[in-house]
Amino acid sequence: MRTINVQKITDNIKEMCIEANHFLSEDMRCAMDRAVETEKAPLGKQILEQLQENLRIAGDDMIPICQDTGMAVIFLEIGQEVHFEGGSLEEAVNEGVRQGYVQGFLRKSVVKDPIYRENTKDNTPAVIHYAIKPGDQVKITVAPKGFGSENMSSVFMLKPADGIEGVKNAILTAVKDAGPNACPPMVVGVGVGGTFEKCALMAKAALTRPVDKRSEIPYVREMEEELLEKINRSGIGPGGLGGTTTALAVNINTYPTHIAGLPVAVNMCCHVNRHAVRTI
Repeated sequence: MRTINVQKITDNIKEMCIEANHFLSEDMRCAMDRAVETEKAPLGKQILEQLQENLRIAGDDMIPICQDTGMAVIFLEIGQEVHFEGGSLEEAVNEGVRQGYVQGFLRKSVVKDPIYRENTKDNTPAVIHYAIKPGDQVKITVAPKGFGSENMSSVFMLKPADGIEGVKNAILTAVKDAGPNACPPMVVGVGVGGTFEKCALMAKAALTRPVDKRSEIPYVREMEEELLEKINRSGIGPGGLGGTTTALAVNINTYPTHIAGLPVAVNMCCHVNRHAVRTI
């Protein structure tokens, strides 16, 4: 059994909130570099170059890469041989978010109630997802999610008879409906299977998978590649102003489901697709 003081969770999440909002992850940086090289439309290439300049300035001057610094989404994969001490784990997570957003001078975008809309003034509470894994380590993924792209996300409760073509059509429909509003070039996270809430959680988690890593399931990998090609032929392009780079990746996660259902969730993310990952 390994004991971890929850202060360590707070300290790491504080740093990760600041890191994710100021620096693009390595996989996303490489994907943006490739997009600039392969974009065929002159205006699309110009938009991508401007986005890269924005990223450079953000890193050099410690300015957030987007004014919407998001609602903090935290994935915790906790080894079952870990024991936490020093207080509540959930309070420690939220304290890390609070310190990161207040001390990092990040925009506070969370309201206490969805109807009365009073700002919490520290970007808490976070949305926290827990998973228990073998071992004695804790993997933390911090993924600030802006709502320009979040608002363009969809859940489709398909019939089993819709099959794989129905899944593909649902994903393409979600991308088409999002158009320029998801700040393309986007990353498209998809969850297929499970239940209403499980497919949405899988779609969110899919956004944190490196964009250069394809599914290990052959038919899913083929679908990711096919859909990325079709999306990039849509003409939406960088900034929604036309071009050949509408998406940088389509990441699909799957799970067993009920004989009567075929749930599909599509979670859009803008070109920054912010996430920071640490294992302690």
